[in-house]
Order: sequence, then C-alpha cells, then structure tokens
Amino acid sequence: MPSVFSVDNIIDFQLHPKQADMVKTRFAPSPTGYLHIGGARTALFSWLYARRHGGPFVLRIEDTDLERSTPEAVNAILEGMNWLGLDYDEGPFYQTQRFGRYQEVLRQLLRDGSAYYCYCTREELEALRAEQMARKEKPRYDGRYRDYQGPPRPGVEPVVRFKNPLNGQVVVEDLIRGNIVFQNAELDDLIIARADGSPTYNFCVVVDDMDMNITHVIRGDDHINNTPRQINILKALGATVPHYAHVPMILGPDGQKLSKRHGAASVMEYRDQGYLPEAVLNFLVRLGWSHGDQEIFSLDEMIEFFDLDGCNKAASAINPSKLIWLNKHYLKTLDPVHVARHLSWHIGQLGIDPSEGPALPEVVRAFAERSETLYDMARAASFLYREFESYDAKAASKNLTAAAQVPLQTLSNTLAALPEWRAEPIHAAVNRVAEESGLALGKVAQPLRVAVCGTAVSPPIDTTLELLGRRKTLARIERALGFINQHVDRELGKG
Repeated sequence: MPSVFSVDNIIDFQLHPKQADMVKTRFAPSPTGYLHIGGARTALFSWLYARRHGGPFVLRIEDTDLERSTPEAVNAILEGMNWLGLDYDEGPFYQTQRFGRYQEVLRQLLRDGSAYYCYCTREELEALRAEQMARKEKPRYDGRYRDYQGPPRPGVEPVVRFKNPLNGQVVVEDLIRGNIVFQNAELDDLIIARADGSPTYNFCVVVDDMDMNITHVIRGDDHINNTPRQINILKALGATVPHYAHVPMILGPDGQKLSKRHGAASVMEYRDQGYLPEAVLNFLVRLGWSHGDQEIFSLDEMIEFFDLDGCNKAASAINPSKLIWLNKHYLKTLDPVHVARHLSWHIGQLGIDPSEGPALPEVVRAFAERSETLYDMARAASFLYREFESYDAKAASKNLTAAAQVPLQTLSNTLAALPEWRAEPIHAAVNRVAEESGLALGKVAQPLRVAVCGTAVSPPIDTTLELLGRRKTLARIERALGFINQHVDRELGKG
C-alpha cells in the first residue's frame, strides 16, 4: 500500500501522574491572518477556565495549511496573546513539527481497519456529487472504496479516509448548548490524509488533543459539525473524549456577521486605536458570558467567577460605545505607571521621545479624566514634548488678541520669578495676575492656555504649566506675544 507523509520529528507528550484529573485547555488558531476578536475571546475563555480550575493552558499553532499559513500570521497571534496578557503554560506547539506523529497514528488506523485508502479521482467525485444533487440528495462520499481489497489503482494517488461508523449516533455533550445528537448515517467517511500524504485538519486536531491530554475544548460554534467526526476518531483510537463547549459567534452592532466594516477586527487594531488590554479583556469576557449584572471585572474577578454555565447560547453583538466606556474607566482607575507603559507606544508612534518632557505617569494623571483612548491622550499631550505648528484658528482669534498682551506679559514676568515650579504656586500666580489686572480668571488663564498649548483645551492650567516646565512655558508665552504683535500690526496696516 502507498506510504503516508513522513518526517522524522515526533513530539511526545507525557502526563505527570498528578495531572490525570487536571483540567487542561488549549487555544489552537490557524496562522492564516491576524488574531481576530472572535479568536481572542475563545483564547480568553479557554485561559480563564484553565486558570480558575488550576490547570495548564496550551497554545497550539495549527499550521498544516501550508499555502495560507505564514510566519507573519504566527507573529501576529503571538503578539496579540502577549498584548492581552494571556500567558500559556505549554507551547507554542506547531502541527508542522508533528507530521511524524500523525504518520504513526495514520498507520495505526490503517492497521486496525479504522481507515482505508480511497482511489476515487476528482472527476469521479464530481460526477457523484452531480448525480446526488440531481436526485436532490445531500452530496456526500458513498464509501465505494470502504471495503476495497483489490490492488492499488494505477495512476491514482489515494487519500486516506476514516471509516466512520455506519449506524448509531454521536451525542456531543456540549457544556454550553446541552446535548447535540448526530446520526452516524449522516456522516460520510472523512479524509484524514490527502493524496500527498499530508494530514488534514480534523485528524491533526484529534491526535493533538489526545497526545496533549486536553480535557476541555472551548471553541467557536462554527466547529460544531466537526465535533462528532472528531469524537468518532478519538473513540477509534481508544482515547478519552474531552468535554466540548461551543461559544456562539460574535455579531456586529447591526446584528450581522462581524466583519471589517464594523471597525477593528484584529486585536492589535484595538491597541492601535488606543484601548488598554484590560478594557479589551473586560469587553471580550462580556461578549457571551455574564455574572449577574456586573459589567466591570478585574482579571482576578474574571478568573474567580468564570464558568461555562454563565455562557450564552445566543450570539452576542459588539457595542463600540461599551468598549469606550470601559476604556475610560480603566484609564482613570489603573495605576498611572501601568497606563504609561501603554501610552509610551502611542507617544513613540508620533515620533516623540518621551524622555524629552514630563514623566508619562504624570501625563496620565493629568489627562485621564478627559481622554477616551490612549490615542487621544498621546495627541492631546504632544504639545508637552514638541512645538505645535500653529494655533487653533478659532481659539487664537478669540484669545490671542491685543487685550491679552498685558496680562500675558505680566504672567511671563510673574512666572519667571517663581522660586519653585509646581502647580500650587503657579495657580496662585495666575490668580494674582487676574486680580491685579481686574480681570476674570478666564480672561487670563484662557489666553495663557492657548499660548502654551495651541488650543483652548487642556488639563487645569496650573497642572499643564507644571508638566510643560518653566523654560518651555516662558518661550511659548513669548511666541504668543509675537503672534499678537504681528496681528495687531497687520490690523493697524489695514487701518
């Protein structure tokens, strides 16, 4: 008989005796693209279940689709997992490094009579399909080589098919949906090795779950139809069948299947848009799972409360405003030092060296209340690190006027003489100038804000100036006075 695909590298997995009854989950993405939001939720649910029950979490890269799998996609998955903080205890394992093991199990199934070579050509299968559809039958392989005992068919490279039971039923005891019953008569003989000998997805998954002693398979409900086939192969191998839990799909806000038109599809797009990983995790965990009416969960609370009986059977729709609300909460409540580590990336994306200005945790403290995302925060705070190109036109026309010249000059002199550059004495100095000038505080503070920020919006002016520093503050007041003089001269010239 023809030989199956062969390589030398075989990875063995051995259970420690104490792990026999331990919960063990896995996340097994295919590296054909980025880590999308549905995959990230599956990874989170699997991670939380393992963490809650004290068992290991495995990362397995299912890269047997050699044409579509890329190193870039693998890196995107690893980067997404790392950014979310979903650490794995074993792996990453790569299916392409286990072909030798798959060969071994294929031979076992062929020896046992649980698998067979099928010599059907593509043309024969297409003709069979056409005939069945003409009779309004469900297209399926008819098992014509199931009991074939003859010689290999000349000129045909056979596939290997699993000999699925003809009678009885498979009951998938789904931990979310309840029992799902499949009739074996409706399941045809699955191809488990292609004509070139390479193993197929459903077969590799079975061998991996068996070898890695996976006890709970948590995955999307698009895999439901694969599950009875995988259970039958596991039983043919004498393996323990894991528990299955199929989570419903995620829909867009319009109730349609989630796609790029709904916004971010990749987990790293959420990072690029300025969301904290804590907000994204909290957002994800509430897509199809609940714990009473609680909306905000720390990571420790997710681990403590998560269980599969809290998962919904129906699909969940994303709500972008909920993610923004969560992100604002975490910007304000997480340790500013932690938030600053994430802000640093966004500052760097602007071409700014954050060492050339105030410490980022202080920036977080100042801007958290008025920011929805780190993207917004980085741009709003950029004036602290580099000169702005121009003033906001509306803010300048209203505030950088001839009437602001004297207050700004007085502020410059007063601020230059301060013995220490802190928010409290700065605040007192601005108040004093307003009082001595007989002006409302806003008539002094707002021209000062536009002078140093370029816009009419910033954190409190005393905090803003403390962060900006004395040298930059005085230089920008001088710049604003020059701007006012130019406009005054221009107006006089017109007169």
